This record gives sequence, structure tokens and C-alpha cells, in this order.
Amino acid sequence: MPFDSHDADLRVIQVRTPEELQRFIRLPARLNASDPNWITPLMMERSEALSPKTNPFFEHAEVQLFLAVRDGRDVGRISAQIDALAPQAEGQKTGNFGLIAAEDDHMVFKVLFRAAEDWLRDRACTRALGPFNLSINEEVGLLVNGFDTPPMVMMGHDPAYTGARVEDQGYVKAKDLYAYLCDPTADLPAVVVRRVRRGLPDGVVLRELDMSRYDEEVVSLTEILNDAWAGNWGFVPTTEAETRQLAKALKPVIEKKMTLFAEIDGEPAGFIVLLPNVNEAIRDLGGKLLPFGWAKLLWRLKVKGVKSARVPLMGVKRKFADTMRGQLLPFHLMNAGRDASLALGYTKFEFSWVLEENMPMRRISEAMGATIYKTYRIYEKTL
Repeated sequence: MPFDSHDADLRVIQVRTPEELQRFIRLPARLNASDPNWITPLMMERSEALSPKTNPFFEHAEVQLFLAVRDGRDVGRISAQIDALAPQAEGQKTGNFGLIAAEDDHMVFKVLFRAAEDWLRDRACTRALGPFNLSINEEVGLLVNGFDTPPMVMMGHDPAYTGARVEDQGYVKAKDLYAYLCDPTADLPAVVVRRVRRGLPDGVVLRELDMSRYDEEVVSLTEILNDAWAGNWGFVPTTEAETRQLAKALKPVIEKKMTLFAEIDGEPAGFIVLLPNVNEAIRDLGGKLLPFGWAKLLWRLKVKGVKSARVPLMGVKRKFADTMRGQLLPFHLMNAGRDASLALGYTKFEFSWVLEENMPMRRISEAMGATIYKTYRIYEKTL
């Protein structure tokens, strides 16, 4: 791919072959090798996430991956993608970039973004938004604050220089996303104690995930999620195929006592998922599960246990959200999840991600004693 650069040895290639895909996947581990808070994702999981054969996102999206190569050495990567299900403003077609990782070099970022932007322009996009890795329902945003701690499961971690390099390419903030950290052993604020001590309102029942009906339970969870989050900024509903994939991905690690449903008058009305922080278990595996990685992972998750968890999903159906019973559900769900995590030996959990303008969720998180400890930024640029 040609570009106006004095660095004749720098070029960008489109990822086409399985070997190039593996280079794309492995690159961030090398770039972040000196960062004590970096956790290498499982290579098997990344391969599945970036393959049209195993990720149903590709059924409604067009994706292209790019590698920047200098003197035969990979120095950067980026993705460009268009999700056909993503909401679009009238008269404006938005495409996405993601999976950005590169050496701290202005020219490397320049050629990567040029490649991604040209690809989006060729498909009539007038705006670029990201990073999305690959969907808004997967890893979202670039870490811009909170570099001193490792990321939790399904959250990103980026070198501190990356934000400035992205902004050098003409990108500006679109939205900030917050990760809240909560100490479940701390005393709850008085206002929360008063609310939960009153007990569940009439007609409200909390129950844990029923593993004997696991697939049905995930379908129910997804229906609540799609209803509760409809109309939220950027939200893309989860498809049936993605629901099946979600069920498959979560089953090995989900803890039924920390996945809770709320029913109102017998109807599923809300849910919360506290997901064991798999990153804590895989931190020293180097992305590999063979020959002994599976045994170590299962031991740490199921026997030895991890001490942190993340709340990636919570929702209340809109028909209940403005009722008194519906407004109390998040407090009861979060308190019940807190109690369950404490009983299982967890000592901290993260609420993420929370959109900066989502004041109801921010107030609930802060009422539970959580504080912002990481900020992820979504950038935009007119093409």
C-alpha cells in the first residue's frame, strides 16, 4: 500500500492468510512485554473472535485487518469494520476502527489509520468511530486513565502513549466509558442499607441461574438485555447466533450463584452477571493453554478460585424501569451479587463499562461504594 513517507521500509498489508492472522494476534504481547500490568489474551480465544467461522459478528459486519511491517518486522496493527446492525445518523454512514496496537511511532500510526480510513471511505463511510474490538458488545474504548492496574476480563489495556498518537491522526473524543471498582467487604452506604433491609417488594423474586436450563436462561438474559439497552448510545442488539455464541463462551467460567435473575409477578424483569475475572487466572499463561494451561486455568477458576469479578451485564426491562419495583431491582440485584461474591471468597469487583452520561447507573454504582478507577475513550473523526 503506497503512502507519502520518507520511511521506504514501512508498508501496510491486508491480513489474508492464517499465518498473517496469527501475526496480527501475537503482536500486542510483544509490544507490551515490558508492561507489568499487561495480560496476554488466550490465543485460542482471539483466533475464534477474529474468524468468520466462529464469530457470528461477521454475519452482519464486514471486517478488514491490517498489519504495518517495517524491514520484515510487524510494528503495528488495526482493524476497520462496518456493522450493518449499528445505528446510523441520517445522512451519515459510520464505520469503525479497532484492535489498534503499534510501536510509539507517529508514522506507524499514520499509515495504519490511513489504511483503515481509506477502506472505510471506499465503502461510503463519512465518519470513523472507535476503537471497537470488533463490536460495541465486545471490548470497547482505548484506555486513557488507569494504567497502573491490570484489566479485568473482556476489558482492554493500552500503552499510555496510544491516546496521543490516535489524536495526532485527527481523532477527538466522542464518549468516555468508566470502570468502577468496588470493595464488597466495605460497609454499604446507609441509603443502600435502608433500601435492601426493607426486603423485596411484593411480587418480586430473586433467583440464581438454573444450569439445568442453561441455554433457555441465556436466551432470557439476552431478551432482557436487548430490551433494557434499546435506545442507549451506540447499542447493537445481540442476534440469535451471538446469543448461542455467548452461551458457549460463558459456560466454562460462569458462576451460577453470581448470575441472578429478578422476576416481577412471574415475568423475568432484570438480571445481573458477576463474571469471575478470568484475566487473574491466565496472567502467567502467556496466551497459551497447551500443554498444561487448561489444567491451570480450571484449577484457578474452579478449585483455587480467583479473588476478583466483573459485572459486564445488568439490565431491567423498560416496562418496569420507571416503576417503584423496577427502580429497586438494581440495588437488590447488586446487593445479592455482592453477598454471593463475598460468600465465594471474592474481595473486589468491577462495574464496567458505564457510559459517562449514564447517570442512573453511575449513581447506583457510587451508591454501592464504587469509585471510578479506569477511563476508556471512544474517538471519532470525520472522513
